[in-house]
Amino acid sequence: MRVLLWLPVLLGLGTWSDFSWNETQAKRISEGLQDLFHNISQLIDQGRLGLNAVSTVVSHKEWGAEAVGCNTPLTRPVDFFVTHHVPGLECHNRTVCSQRLWELWAHHVHNNSWCDVAYNFLVGDDGRVYEGVGWNIQGRHTQGYNNISLGFAFFGTKEDKFPDCCYTKYSLSSREEVTQGEESEGHSPSPAALSAMEGLISYAIQKGHLSSMYVQPLLVKGENCLAPLQEASPKKACSDIVRRSAWEARKTHCPKMNLPAKYVVIFHTAGRTCIMSDECRLLVQDIQSFFIDRLNLCDIGYNFLVGQDGVIYEGVGWNVQGSRAPGYNDIALGIAFMGTFLGTPPNAAALEAAQNLIQCAVDKGYLTPNYLLVGHSDIVNTLSPGQALYNIIKTWPHFKH
Repeated sequence: MRVLLWLPVLLGLGTWSDFSWNETQAKRISEGLQDLFHNISQLIDQGRLGLNAVSTVVSHKEWGAEAVGCNTPLTRPVDFFVTHHVPGLECHNRTVCSQRLWELWAHHVHNNSWCDVAYNFLVGDDGRVYEGVGWNIQGRHTQGYNNISLGFAFFGTKEDKFPDCCYTKYSLSSREEVTQGEESEGHSPSPAALSAMEGLISYAIQKGHLSSMYVQPLLVKGENCLAPLQEASPKKACSDIVRRSAWEARKTHCPKMNLPAKYVVIFHTAGRTCIMSDECRLLVQDIQSFFIDRLNLCDIGYNFLVGQDGVIYEGVGWNVQGSRAPGYNDIALGIAFMGTFLGTPPNAAALEAAQNLIQCAVDKGYLTPNYLLVGHSDIVNTLSPGQALYNIIKTWPHFKH
């Protein structure tokens, strides 16, 4: 059995500042991440990581919390695995790690109003594995991926291999870096922590919790775990929309919307996807031409489109009806992810961009606060938005089947 390891990532729950991060730093961190987990598949192949490879597991009750407060089940095996770190919570023995984890639990439950600590498991520099919500329950570690991934976290800030407070998007094909972030002071995981993490991943695969062909999302963030959460401002949520003039849209005249909209409909466009901004602009042009020239419609069929570059592209915009949701076009905002997402979902950058756009619509008054969110397949007999994407959006706020 060989594990397909893509770029391992560290993902947290809040970014607090924007910084510049040059290509050399990004490359060094990327290489460090790959080195960290490179030997896992080799050890599994060689039979050196068996079912007893998991270090001492400290249960949820043993580190001092109440019974697990979450009850949303996790369907296994999951296809995604995300590695996190928790800055500021360094620990080197069971007593300190248990106290740090209890503090994190209290923050997530009382400050964030979550049902439990965000992660499935955590690993301390003492080499112990600490149970979060466990194998069978969805965590709150990765927006858009909680229902299809396991989230493991190292205690503390990890330098070199683990950037803190950063936001990175990688292309699977070229590894091109389009990132902003900063390096932080910290330390590499201890040998005991690395061994424990290796054993935990191996155990997850061999016990059927994690697919042996798992892949990893492309979004990287660091968590300032004990700082109060800050909501994105409407300006930030709306700032990355590429206007029609920027992608050289053809001029058209279509019916107007009835605003504020009452629904959000999620689509996929089918066909090819795009990762770089230049190719996304060309793809939007091609989609518009298809709607106008082949389908004889007045314009592109969606209000907005989402690329895997993490950018929103204006379709017909806020004030004009789309054409892909019969019975809903005049009262729904249509958001289309560019690509086909039957088996693999969009990357985390695209998912986050879409969620920001929805919040922007509410903040700007284009969408009612009590809107309902549906998939294209909920209103039309179609494969859109693709099962992999549908599995994610049904975990989003306001979803209605």
